[in-house]
Amino acid sequence: MSEPADRRLPLHDWHVARGARMVPFAGYAMPIQYEGILAEHRWTRGSAGLFDVSHMGQLIVAGPEAEAGLDALLPADLRILKDGRLRYSLLLAEDGGILDDLMVTRRDDHFYVVVNGATKDADIAHMEERLPRGAVLDHMKEQALLALQGPKAVDALSRLAPGVEALGFMSGGAYELAGGPAWISRSGYTGEDGFEISVPGSRVAAVAEALAGEPEVKPIGLGARDSLRLEAGLPLYGHDLDPETTPVEADLAFAISKRRRGEGGFAGWHRIMAELEGGPIRRRVGLAVEGRQPVREGAAVVDADGDEVGKVTSGGFSPVLEAPIAMAYVPAASAAPGSAVRLVQRGKIFEAKVVPMPFVPHKYHRKGAAV
Repeated sequence: MSEPADRRLPLHDWHVARGARMVPFAGYAMPIQYEGILAEHRWTRGSAGLFDVSHMGQLIVAGPEAEAGLDALLPADLRILKDGRLRYSLLLAEDGGILDDLMVTRRDDHFYVVVNGATKDADIAHMEERLPRGAVLDHMKEQALLALQGPKAVDALSRLAPGVEALGFMSGGAYELAGGPAWISRSGYTGEDGFEISVPGSRVAAVAEALAGEPEVKPIGLGARDSLRLEAGLPLYGHDLDPETTPVEADLAFAISKRRRGEGGFAGWHRIMAELEGGPIRRRVGLAVEGRQPVREGAAVVDADGDEVGKVTSGGFSPVLEAPIAMAYVPAASAAPGSAVRLVQRGKIFEAKVVPMPFVPHKYHRKGAAV
């Protein structure tokens, strides 16, 4: 499999040498599995998994108008974001639809923003068109990004980067790792305690080799990353989130800060505030599916007459629960926990029940965490 030079993971050869099965994703060849999705999922839940997420976009937004410029695009309250603290936020269209979900961090005199790989080019174009002249965006193409996730991630990483154990959830800092500088945050996408590690692409192989050399750590592919985030009830852009979906429909209203709810001023705020006050017509919910067969993305949610009223956006078999689970958009009247939902996949009917998310409890390290 070949890809343009600027769409080749810095760790491509490292993955291949370790027997990874590579598949196309977001314009890159990426590892979907090494030993098998189920084994990798369970290893991450019990120990520490190393994920290559270098396809994601790492951006710097700097300048005297950086905060004001991002304020107009995101519903987060950046005024109260302290140095070294992260926030989950949303890049919104003018009509309130979600263009991407992202992480934003205040780092000294600038903001560090991590966006999804499949949307990064569109995100950058959207932001550059709308940011004021006093805000400059830099796409850090030379940076690689790793995620170390699992209950033993802190044990492995703290041997190589002493001091990271003091980080709270959703905070980050500069550290020395494998003979060079690294930006490390305590965050992730699996529901487990873990870290994301930004290093120059020229050094990422040395960093990955050092991490994989720790007894708790194994490399993990995209397959387990997807099943882990589903158990954690975390949406995936392009599947559970898209430009036709608002934060309220997506059950992401927590990303709209208290001040911004009162003042507005961000993209799409009129529509979003109306939905916060009156409720949306549909909501993203978690589903426990009866039986053993998973219901996949694209399955229809139907009413008593068999008419389609919603859609499954993510689905699979939970290795922890040993049962099929899914996320779907359903009419607001059917979104309360305990509500019965009927699904249709390839002509077969499945019964399901709305359940709270996450399906598997989060295990984030809350001590010293940002509020």
